[in-house]
Amino acid sequence: MAMKFRAHDTFFIRKGWLSKGMERVVEKPDLFIDKNENPMDILGIGSNMVKALRYWLQAVGLTTESKKGRRIQNLTPLGEQIYLNDRYIEELGTLYLLQYQLAKQKEEATAWYYFFNEFSISEFTREEFVQALQNYILMMEGVNSVAIRSLNDDFNCIVNTYLPRYKLNPGKVSPENNIDCPFGELGLIDIANRKQKTYKKSIPAAGSLNPWVVFAVIEDQAKGRDEIGLNELLTKPCNIGKVFNLDAITMLDALHEIENLGLLKIIRTAGLDIVHLNQKLDFNECVQKYYKTID
Repeated sequence: MAMKFRAHDTFFIRKGWLSKGMERVVEKPDLFIDKNENPMDILGIGSNMVKALRYWLQAVGLTTESKKGRRIQNLTPLGEQIYLNDRYIEELGTLYLLQYQLAKQKEEATAWYYFFNEFSISEFTREEFVQALQNYILMMEGVNSVAIRSLNDDFNCIVNTYLPRYKLNPGKVSPENNIDCPFGELGLIDIANRKQKTYKKSIPAAGSLNPWVVFAVIEDQAKGRDEIGLNELLTKPCNIGKVFNLDAITMLDALHEIENLGLLKIIRTAGLDIVHLNQKLDFNECVQKYYKTID
């Protein structure tokens, strides 16, 4: 299988990048390939950053690029909804939707996929993560080994994506600093021990999870089934437990919120621990409902 490492060129997503990227792609789908125009001027960022932004727009599911012919970019259905309803990416729910898209990118953002779905050490150093990721890569058929430097760069980029600057360097950086990545608001990674340079995954507050956003992921992963085991929701790659770092308690809190909307029923009788989905909605319909309800 294809895997990608360090495609971000060490640049994590900066505040404002994704909105600017969407706006410019809407105006000019061939922004990144037009020989007559300079995307650096249009976007107001350096050439390496342009490459990173082109990658990130696709990795978080906002745009797609045609693989054949002219590689123009267009908004995905999710990108269109976000462009319409939350262009400046100010809603937490929007970030969670993008987080879901990014965490399931097994091929385009392999280190992210691995970090959220396969890597289950509760406290870890960079070396431990890189070693584990290396072992994972070696187990994959048809994948050559990847330079350690690339894996280290991926780890640093993951940390910079989810850990705000002021947490990394409390003395040096004020919280107003605008080079933070917006994903830091999700609080999915924290520092476990500053001296030992250990990190940990952290569980988001149940109240930060909008029921429609969580339901969108459940529906997307259900692939048409109307019953899903609670354990699958919690532990299966790309499902809500993994992509949002949930423990069983937080997940049940989130499911009760969805149940209150009448969208699903939690069934814990006769030895069954399942949810029954009451509504057949696809991912994009759930996203539409989400934006309607927060208006």
